[in-house]
Amino acid sequence: MLLSFLREKLRLTGTKYGCGGGGCGACTVMVSRYQPATKTIIHYSANACLLPLCQLHGAAVITVEGIGSTKTRIHPVQERIAKAHGSQCGFCTPGMVMSMYALLRNKPQPTMEDITQALAGNLCRCTGYRPIVDGCRTFCQETNCCQANGVGNCCLNGANNADEPEHPQLFDKDDFLPLDPTQELIFPPELILMAEMANPQTLTFCGERMTWVSPTSLEELVQLKTSNPKAPLVMGNTNIGPDMRFKGVQHPLIISPTRVTELFEVTQTPQGVCLGAGCSLSEVRSLLEKLVPQLPEEKTELFKALIQQLGNLGSQQIRNVASLGGNIMSAYPNSDLNPILAAGNSKVSVISRGRREVPLNQDFFVSFGKTILKPEEILVSVFIPFSRKGEFVRAFRQAPRKESSFATVTTGMRVFFSEGSRVVQDISIYYGGMGPTTVSAAKTCAAIVARPWDDETLSRAYDILLDELALPPSAPGGKVEFRRSLTLSFLFKFNLEVLQKLREMVGLIIFLQNVITDELPEKMQIKPLPREIQRSLQEFQHVSKGQSNQDPVGRPIMHRSAISQATGEAVYCDDIPKTDGELFLALVTSSRAHAKITGLDVSEALQLPGVVDVITSKDIPGKKVRSMFGYHEELLAESKVSCIGQMVCAVVADTRAHAKRGAAAVKISYEDLPDPVFTIEEAVEKSSFFEPLRMIERGNVTEAFKSVDQVYEGEMRMGGQEHFYMETQSMLVVPVGEETEFNVYVSTQWPTLTQDAVAETLDIPSNRVTCHVKRIGGAFGGKVTKTSILASITSVAAWKTNHAVRCVLERGEDMLITGGRHPILGKYKVGFMNDGRIVAADIQYFTNAGNTVDESVLVVEKILLHMDNTYNIPNLRGRAAACRTNLPSNTAFRGFGVPQSIMVVENMVNDVAVVLGRPPDQVREINMYKGLSVTHYKFEFSPENMLRCWEECKAKSDYSARRRAIDQFNQQSRWKKRGMSLIPIKYGIAFAESFLNQAAALVHIYKDGSVLVNHGGTEMGQGIHTKIQQVASRELHIPPSKIYISETSTNTVPNTCPSAASFGTDANGMAVKNACQTLYQRLEPLRQKDPKGSWESWVRAAFFEKISLSATGFHRGPDLYMDWDKMEGQPYAYYTFGACCCEVELDCLTGDYRTVKTDIVVDIGRSLNPSVDIGQIEGAFMQGLGLYTLEELKFSPSGLLYTRGPSQYKIPAVCDMPLQFNVYLLSDSHNPHAIYSSKGIGEPVLFLGSSVFFAIKDAVAAARSESGLVGPFSLDSPATPERACLACASRFTQKIPDSKPGSFKPRALNI
Repeated sequence: MLLSFLREKLRLTGTKYGCGGGGCGACTVMVSRYQPATKTIIHYSANACLLPLCQLHGAAVITVEGIGSTKTRIHPVQERIAKAHGSQCGFCTPGMVMSMYALLRNKPQPTMEDITQALAGNLCRCTGYRPIVDGCRTFCQETNCCQANGVGNCCLNGANNADEPEHPQLFDKDDFLPLDPTQELIFPPELILMAEMANPQTLTFCGERMTWVSPTSLEELVQLKTSNPKAPLVMGNTNIGPDMRFKGVQHPLIISPTRVTELFEVTQTPQGVCLGAGCSLSEVRSLLEKLVPQLPEEKTELFKALIQQLGNLGSQQIRNVASLGGNIMSAYPNSDLNPILAAGNSKVSVISRGRREVPLNQDFFVSFGKTILKPEEILVSVFIPFSRKGEFVRAFRQAPRKESSFATVTTGMRVFFSEGSRVVQDISIYYGGMGPTTVSAAKTCAAIVARPWDDETLSRAYDILLDELALPPSAPGGKVEFRRSLTLSFLFKFNLEVLQKLREMVGLIIFLQNVITDELPEKMQIKPLPREIQRSLQEFQHVSKGQSNQDPVGRPIMHRSAISQATGEAVYCDDIPKTDGELFLALVTSSRAHAKITGLDVSEALQLPGVVDVITSKDIPGKKVRSMFGYHEELLAESKVSCIGQMVCAVVADTRAHAKRGAAAVKISYEDLPDPVFTIEEAVEKSSFFEPLRMIERGNVTEAFKSVDQVYEGEMRMGGQEHFYMETQSMLVVPVGEETEFNVYVSTQWPTLTQDAVAETLDIPSNRVTCHVKRIGGAFGGKVTKTSILASITSVAAWKTNHAVRCVLERGEDMLITGGRHPILGKYKVGFMNDGRIVAADIQYFTNAGNTVDESVLVVEKILLHMDNTYNIPNLRGRAAACRTNLPSNTAFRGFGVPQSIMVVENMVNDVAVVLGRPPDQVREINMYKGLSVTHYKFEFSPENMLRCWEECKAKSDYSARRRAIDQFNQQSRWKKRGMSLIPIKYGIAFAESFLNQAAALVHIYKDGSVLVNHGGTEMGQGIHTKIQQVASRELHIPPSKIYISETSTNTVPNTCPSAASFGTDANGMAVKNACQTLYQRLEPLRQKDPKGSWESWVRAAFFEKISLSATGFHRGPDLYMDWDKMEGQPYAYYTFGACCCEVELDCLTGDYRTVKTDIVVDIGRSLNPSVDIGQIEGAFMQGLGLYTLEELKFSPSGLLYTRGPSQYKIPAVCDMPLQFNVYLLSDSHNPHAIYSSKGIGEPVLFLGSSVFFAIKDAVAAARSESGLVGPFSLDSPATPERACLACASRFTQKIPDSKPGSFKPRALNI
């Protein structure tokens, strides 16, 4: 593949590996080709992980390094993404840059629509996308008008904004380099000459296990295919590629017909258009878009429906390479194009010994992935007919995410009326996602044809359709009720659109006009969900008037590595060049959830080429386990396994590919043990818990329940979440070669833990192990405990082979092995008065901890410590347990239990409001802490800033007026509803384990005046190095440019604590401040001696005066504790407060929604760096939005994780960003407990993503009331389109019969 060639052979490591399946965009490059026929050059973006190198003959490839670097000059795209603060961990940045660059090469002045389309296939886990979009938006034409800039009064209206004080901006557009298209790289002239030479030759490439042939003519292609009928044809490699990579499919021969010109011909006939099967989906789309305006409207119905589907199919990078013929022939059951092509009566032309035309209809698709064509036949072209007058064609799709996502259900529908009549002459309906193939709803069509298009006909059609497309409850793909309901919803949507069209078509006939008008009141119409991204506001406080211009603290300074990240020069763990003789390690994991290992056969693996050794637990010289809370976790399983994905052994080989093949050849035999435990219910039933179980109580809950007006009991389930850091777990262990010394380069949040683990595993002292962390490509809590175990295994391989060993997990392995956020079940009983006051609450939490204890007990404790959120409930009891199950162990994840804890509490408060029929925000307000308050663990605090955030959020979001507007909208719209919610947060900062609240630093001043700062925090995108640089700059009174931070390493700062708990800058900032103050004081006598001197002169003088220019700093953090027996303590140093208001619009028929507007107000004291802090707020919010509405982990009944990559597991993309995303930092706030009065901000805002969940729940409630359903209802998290749609309980979902639990085996577990 191009990706491994770029990274390993050419050492161009700017292009990143993120998923290997074209799903994340981290490896985006631009490909350019010369078209001899038209003498033009085309440019397109593509995923390097799917591009076969053999296919790039004659193409030019541009990578992120090629468009600009800090050594030459940076490209405007790189500069704008960096300076607009669109790069945090930076791992996704090169891909973003290249997607945008390819767009600008084709369209130097793009529209916002172009930009969001171009970025749709690029995932980012850090930023929340707003700053990336804002940086790219500066290339749009319309950026210069004030209205586009979000200023209400346009200067064109003569309005004068001079009176208003100007808000400080996060970046200044005027600083940017202009984009000059004439300065771009030219296409290599020798490639043009090569393409013009008219005698192309067949290309053949032979690899270790595969041959690749690229023929040049159609007849040669036919001959090849006839003699090798099993060899696949590869055009874009978007289907065969992932199959080979993820399913281990092997093809000895691959035929690549990309140079067969007959496959790319386009012809127009009086009946329609004939498109070559080799045309890419992007080409098909632009071709159809050019044709539509040239043809009479009635001829373009099918074309328009295809254009719509092509806009949502895959990502830009995938559409640029995937071919039309490949899409049809792969015959996916949930194909986007096949149902609409079939409904539109398209035909395909195929060739083998002779040519034949085959209609695309229900007979064309035979079974899963199989068509009626013979193995030796080749699809040459696709004929797409024009539509006729009186013919309407529509396509609909529903997918787990709005863009870059395989569809759940798709459909193509066509109906034909003769002029002036509403009697159906012909109708054709096809569905995808309703069986192993694209299916025709033939019986339904038969019930409609020759009848008038009215309610009676359609009511009958819905019932027939329901019977015709029945799915068994355990059908592959799951979501059975939802999929069946969608078939009806789509037919209903088609009905509404047809009625609208009939009204236009037969408008002349007054009689019919009346009939139809009655049937389609305004309220029934369905317009698409809004999608225009608006300008957003980011409000923060100016630095004080008296602050020196040289002092950077409090200013929105760009992330210190942003430019290097945008140019691809930033070095991540796997970018470190290979050392001589370096080996690669691949893990072998258990395929059983609960079993004894009866045999481990590695003989076959050891005979494979390149395999050097297999590491098992017997090879570990030191400790074979890691211990926590009295429980042991084996590094490598020895005698039994307790989950699928547990590591059993590791194969070491000379290359990645050889190690992977070796790992596949290891044979493990098992004997299953009885009764594995997967769900929380099973664990509770068997009392399978990790001790200790925790409980906390204030007041007397039992007594209080006797004196309340009402009591309500409910429960809430919440799914887990995968970290999905863009950089998978990566490490390189290098033996120094003497005295058992090792250098470990690792992507971890806690270098000291990795150092300890490696030392204990190898049975050597810690002073022989040095851990180096340059930067991390995202972590979110997932690179602490498991990373130390992976590094320990890798170090054993390095110790045993005496070679450097690298281990970089593939995305699927990473997701399988490393666990994520704890899923929970929360049960509550709440007692309240009729005025809304909550007097008593009893809440039980059960977390699904997985097979080892990890940090689950600490997570459970933090859940209980935050269960009050912002509410003063006088009688409160909480109990929490970590359930031990046979699933991969869950671990720390940004928020550490708080997002689960408060979610249950907020759902409970919501239920109280619904029972009382009061607005939820009123019930929240009544119950908030007011005045000097005491928490349930007897800690005193002032809620003043919390209440300020709440009030300011209500004011900034114009809550009351918008609430009224939403109610009005909902009365006027039947199938689309709006919802809104306002949610507060109180989040405790620092570690409740007191010893973790410490930090150290080492600062050197060199003789030339430059400063090197070392501290214990790791940079994972949260900007800690940037903030530390600001701290050192202020304390030493020198500009930040003189200060450098190279890496975090255990040989400069020992015994560090993890960068976690939103406490990294609080602790390390104080340590650096301490060291810098020491140094500054040492220079004081020299400053007095030479007051007019420069920094450099004082430093030089100090050296000659023998004054030490190196100092350590230390910060002894607060003594925090929690006494669980007394149920009291001071577990946190202070609180970060916030409030968030969200509005969503929901399509009740499909469950799709858009976040229309989000307003967040956060109290973070005095921000050290508003751009970094606002970036953290937006990123955390989007991660929360993913947790509560999108991200769903699915396990098979035997405990295997199904969702092992971006194609099955959906994190938020650009399309999920709130259309207006405003962030306000609370002004005039101070915090005496942290550096320069700032506050920790990494985790708190994640929970505020739940305001989207509660807004969806609000919209669902409005939909339910249309069906006569009122009162509390259960909606579990995440509120996926499936859950939202079924909860709306429309008349279509109510038609679906329930499957009785126990009568079938569900496809996925409810963990």
